[in-house]
Amino acid sequence: MSNELQRITGNMPVATANIDGFIQAAHQFPVLSKEEEYELAKDYRQNGNLEAARALVLHNLRFVIKIARGYAGYGLPLADMVQEGNIGLMKAVKRFDPEMNVRLVSFAVHWIRAEIHEYILRNWRIVKVATTKAQRKLFFNLRSAKKRLGWMNQEEINSIADDLGVKPEEVMEMESRLNSRDVGFDLPADDDDKDYASPVAYLAHDSDDPLAQLESDDTQQQELAQLTEALETLDERSKDIVRRRWLNENGKETLQTLADEYGVSAERIRQLEKNAFKKMRTAMAA
Repeated sequence: MSNELQRITGNMPVATANIDGFIQAAHQFPVLSKEEEYELAKDYRQNGNLEAARALVLHNLRFVIKIARGYAGYGLPLADMVQEGNIGLMKAVKRFDPEMNVRLVSFAVHWIRAEIHEYILRNWRIVKVATTKAQRKLFFNLRSAKKRLGWMNQEEINSIADDLGVKPEEVMEMESRLNSRDVGFDLPADDDDKDYASPVAYLAHDSDDPLAQLESDDTQQQELAQLTEALETLDERSKDIVRRRWLNENGKETLQTLADEYGVSAERIRQLEKNAFKKMRTAMAA
C-alpha cells in the first residue's frame, strides 16, 4: 500500500477476527448524499485533504462488506476479504473524479472486486483443505492409498478414512479437490476461446445500481429492527396475536381461531389487533 493510502486509513476500524464489531462500526457511518460525496471528493482531489478522503472511505465501508459477503462460498475468512476490499475502496477514492457525475460506489465496485479476486487467487488452493494434522496426512497419502484409478467406492472411502484417522466426508472432499484443477479466475484479454467461461463471467450481480441496492438493503434492515423493537413493547397476548396473524410463516390464523383459544369474541381479537398496531406505529415513529 502506498504512503498516501496509509495516511488515508488513519484511525479507521480494521476488519480483524472480530468481524462483527467491524461491521457494527462500519454501519455507524450513514450513506452520503450525492452532494456531500461531491464536496468531499472535490476537496480531496483539489486540495489533497486526507480527512475528506478518509470520510469517503468510512461512509462506504458497508458497501465493501456487502461485496465481500458475496464471496463467502470460497471458504476464506470474511474479515480478510473485507480488509482486501477496503484497499480497493481506498485506491478507488484516490482515483475518483467527482466531475464525471458518477457515484463513488459505482466507480469503486471494480476496484473492490479486483482486490478481493486477487486475494482469492492467492489463497484458494486445493491444499487449503489440509488445515489439521490428520487432513495434511490425508492430502499427502491419498494417492498412494487408492487401489485403482478413478472415483472410489464407499468401501474404499471408509477403509482410507479408518487408516488415516479422518471422516469419510473429508476423504470424499479431498478426492474431489485432487481430481479437479485450478482455473484462471478471469480470461486473458487476448483469449478468444468461446467455449470456456471463466468464473468471473458467471458471478451474480444483484443490481445495475450498487448504491440503490445498498440503500434498499440498509433500509430493510433498519425497518426490521424497528419492527422487532416495537413488537417488544406489546403485552404477551397482543404480541402473540400480531405474530400469529401477520408474522407466521405457516399462514395467517383467523380471528375466530384466536378467539376460541383466548375465550373471547372474534371482535375482541380484532380490537386487540388494532390497538397493537397503533401502539407499534407510535413506537416506530418515536
